Amino acid sequence: MEFQKDTSLITGRLKSVVYALKGAFKLLSTEHSVMVQFSIGVFMTIAGFYFHISKNEWLIQTLCIGLVLSIEGLNTAIEKVADFIHPNYHEKIGFIKDIAAGAVFFAAFTAIIVGLIIYVPYLVSLN
Repeated sequence: MEFQKDTSLITGRLKSVVYALKGAFKLLSTEHSVMVQFSIGVFMTIAGFYFHISKNEWLIQTLCIGLVLSIEGLNTAIEKVADFIHPNYHEKIGFIKDIAAGAVFFAAFTAIIVGLIIYVPYLVSLN
């Protein structure tokens, strides 16, 4: 069966959205790191409602959650492609996978800093 691209504006975009949703579901249902980070995102969203964070804090928090999950998805895709190309350990493949994991680290570390900037003042004011 040969792949045929759907060039129509509406059905082509709808199919793209369906594929994207399938991919998001696969990430959430199969990748433990994504499950953990998604759970943290849900927890931080609940915390945002609890502390009544400002609109700007919501914007930054939402951006950080999306950034971490997006970079984690790209990291997973890179790992899957690398494992497909070279299933056994290879130094160059390991290097590539480490770089992709490093990108996740930067995104997650940034999200942690933003979370601290947003929530420490709320937590301190509880006392």
